[in-house]
Amino acid sequence: MATFKTRLSQISKINGRVILANDYDFSVKNLESKTIQNIKQLHPFLCGIKLNFHLLLPLSGKEILKINETAHKYGLQTIADIKLNDIGNTNRVTTEHLWNLGFDAVIANPIMGLDSLKNLVQSAHKNGKGVITLCHMSAPEAKLSYDMEIKMGKNQQLYELFLNWALAAKVDGIVVGATFPKIIQYCSKKAGKNLSIFSPGVGTQGGSASEVISSGTNYLIVGRMILNSKNPIQSAKELQLQSFGK
Repeated sequence: MATFKTRLSQISKINGRVILANDYDFSVKNLESKTIQNIKQLHPFLCGIKLNFHLLLPLSGKEILKINETAHKYGLQTIADIKLNDIGNTNRVTTEHLWNLGFDAVIANPIMGLDSLKNLVQSAHKNGKGVITLCHMSAPEAKLSYDMEIKMGKNQQLYELFLNWALAAKVDGIVVGATFPKIIQYCSKKAGKNLSIFSPGVGTQGGSASEVISSGTNYLIVGRMILNSKNPIQSAKELQLQSFGK
């Protein structure tokens, strides 16, 4: 069975390195049909789709499974963005449910600790699934926490510790906001090819797709720039070209 990282890499070579953050707000109705419509219309320009916690909660298991099956029909990988962070047993039960619903990967919060993270990754990889961990998020206030200086063996910033844990646990990728290209460069240089960098925050939050790709980002996570566009297909196509470095 091919790994999540391999599956995502393979489709990205054809479709580009854009992952749709299908994160609608509470006012949007018919979430299942709207999401499936997005997959059918935008799949030629995407390698994956990310479903956030607030989108998953209103949907039934049957609806989520149908969304994931539709994405897989078009070769896309699906990511459950729930910032998983709990004790080992809860992490295990949660991911079992996610895998049964058809997800290919989960986004987790490494604050759970290195041992718990290692167990999560080992369990996911046994099932051919992936784990992506937070390293530095895209919102401006992220600096208040992820840039925090800590002392754990040595003085370092929290995102540096999270990067070290990601490497030690052999996660598939880390989230580093597109609004912090210098941190992307740092992570890319230190991680090399050992993990992929996923960057949200392009467009609406001010991040530049071309800048972060050149800084070392492997995958762009884009939501509102596509979802709120007057021409979502054109917007996705333009991002696709930028993800190829064109």
